[in-house]
Amino acid sequence: MLTLQQRAQKIKLLICDVDGVLTDGKIYIGNEGELFKAFNVKDGLGIKMLMANGIDVAILTARSSQILDKRMKELGVTNVRQGQRDKVKGLKELLAEVHLSEEEVAYIGDDLPDYAVIQRVGLAACPVDANTHIQKVCHFKSGFKGGDGAVRDLAELILTAQNRMNWTIENMFLNPDPNAKHRY
Repeated sequence: MLTLQQRAQKIKLLICDVDGVLTDGKIYIGNEGELFKAFNVKDGLGIKMLMANGIDVAILTARSSQILDKRMKELGVTNVRQGQRDKVKGLKELLAEVHLSEEEVAYIGDDLPDYAVIQRVGLAACPVDANTHIQKVCHFKSGFKGGDGAVRDLAELILTAQNRMNWTIENMFLNPDPNAKHRY
């Protein structure tokens, strides 16, 4: 049985669910039918920190949203899979494309549609407000709610386990590249 640190050391790809993970799970609809979602800059920074360290980030979500496309483009996340009702199928397709094994993947999800994927990956994570069935099968439960820094918490866990957190602080924040794009 692997420890949490051993699992985190193997991670080369983080896959995130969206609603309830990168957002608080609420969907706001205005009078004209426009949708609104709120993303946390802390999670955006966590994603950028992982990518700066060569750890890829992907999105796997059952819903589809132009808002999500815009946010991921802003962060530089190019592997965005929306409308994935069968998340295991989406996971398999993604792994075949990036040539990684399930044990090299971390997945963060919050509710029952994430259950089957969580059972397969090397590091399964959830926000503190995730469904209780999901919490029971995850290796890591963040101390933060979905949309409130849970992805950032997981990113720091992975970078710390891989001895990359100090490099990240030094190169991204103490001596940043003046030409780097740092939109979080």
